[in-house]
Amino acid sequence: MDKEFAPISSPMDNRKLPSSKRKSKLLGVVGAFAIAAGLLSGCSTSSQSNGQLEKVTDLTIYSGRSEEYIAPFLAQFEKESGIKLNIRYGNSPELAAQILEEGENSPADLFISQDAGSLGAVKQAGLFKELPPNVANEIPNQFIEPMRHWVGITGRVRVFAYSPSKLKKLPKEITDLSDPIYKGQLGIAPSNASFQTFLTALINLKGESFAEKWLRDLVANDVKIYPKNSSIVEAIDRGEISVGLVNHYYLWEVAESLGREVNAKIEFFQAGDIGNLINVSGAGVFKSSKKQSAAEDLINFLTSKPIQDKYVSEIHEYSLLANSTPPAGLPRLSDIGAPSVDLNSLKNIQAAQDLLTKVGLL
Repeated sequence: MDKEFAPISSPMDNRKLPSSKRKSKLLGVVGAFAIAAGLLSGCSTSSQSNGQLEKVTDLTIYSGRSEEYIAPFLAQFEKESGIKLNIRYGNSPELAAQILEEGENSPADLFISQDAGSLGAVKQAGLFKELPPNVANEIPNQFIEPMRHWVGITGRVRVFAYSPSKLKKLPKEITDLSDPIYKGQLGIAPSNASFQTFLTALINLKGESFAEKWLRDLVANDVKIYPKNSSIVEAIDRGEISVGLVNHYYLWEVAESLGREVNAKIEFFQAGDIGNLINVSGAGVFKSSKKQSAAEDLINFLTSKPIQDKYVSEIHEYSLLANSTPPAGLPRLSDIGAPSVDLNSLKNIQAAQDLLTKVGLL
């Protein structure tokens, strides 16, 4: 392919630590930094509610981030702040739907999502508060909702994974994937939040008719359906398929779980193609929360440089901090050739879900 960088493999010395070792290492990170103003190690912080300063002893979090990827960081926050975190893990779109149903009666103080689309859906309902300038103040504005109702935490890039031993012709655009040479060889995960957000971006960019034709062309080309990104990489490794649409870090996740190199590489589409979408994980604080300051402290903790660096080295996601080092073997975000997409426009994931249902992929 005509790229400035070579196809990316999965060297074992660049992959994540085994899960147990990674958690141990992450939990051992010394908190040699202030995680937020007013947050003191070993004691609880305070939050303003109805003019009264109240001592905060716990926070309730709805997390669309998998426990494996965020629990060690949240445990470190608990240890340093003295605040107990009550965490409900789940799929980001499903948690967003639950939040919309609960409305102002939600017991949650904070929503952490794996994608911007779910954050946008909650923001559109008017349930997030406007975050002050001192929250995530090192995160560039392109990764923050314009009115600061939510902020990005890490970067997640769409790529295609492929088998170098099976796939001789690499796609340059997502529309190439309906070519007969990929018949029965492409894997996607329609129920996954990242795929749904990608499809939302495609609808916004090219229109619903274009997106529907693209999906129907994939169906006609015998596309294979998997429950999640890691399952796609595993299928490529087994030789079941030769190419799949995933987020960039799943090669390292599967290598970790298998304890070996995988027979797969990742690559980007040509510059500007929607297949190179940069999405974010992010967080917002609820207007209804009586513990808003403590929830903001947690966001500042997750967007601090030490934790951002750990996300890069241990989870292989991108830090959103300016001039940060990319994950090993990957280009900088600015060099990916991502399309120009307003992350705040990805809120209508229902349209993507309806379209996937219409064409028989959900």
